[in-house]
Amino acid sequence: MNVMLTLLLAVQMLSALVMIGLILVQHGKGADMGAAFGSGGSGSLFGASGSANFLSRTTAVLATIFFASTLMLAYFGSARPAAVSGSVLEKSAVQTPLTPLTSLPPSTPSPAASKPVAAASGAEQIPSR
Repeated sequence: MNVMLTLLLAVQMLSALVMIGLILVQHGKGADMGAAFGSGGSGSLFGASGSANFLSRTTAVLATIFFASTLMLAYFGSARPAAVSGSVLEKSAVQTPLTPLTSLPPSTPSPAASKPVAAASGAEQIPSR
């Protein structure tokens, strides 16, 4: 299973990198107007209109491969074994059961609790009217 996930991740990364390169190589629709007036090389590797068809089809195929590998990685990443079900909180509650307290220790007031709290600023308190 781990080898398949590694292979899927490699396919996804390679398709993403090649797709980025192909998108950067392609020219937009406005580039044809510049080539008509002589400011661009019209002779390309695949012919005048063949490059647009070849590059756009290759980009579409790579995009399909990228999305399919992304969906498969998401599916395998969220798949859980059949024995484990429920949320993380439910699993922690099952693994570490709480032990109830049988008796509380006797409560004795602390000496600090019986003394009145003095004002922090040290200023005299004004009696209310």
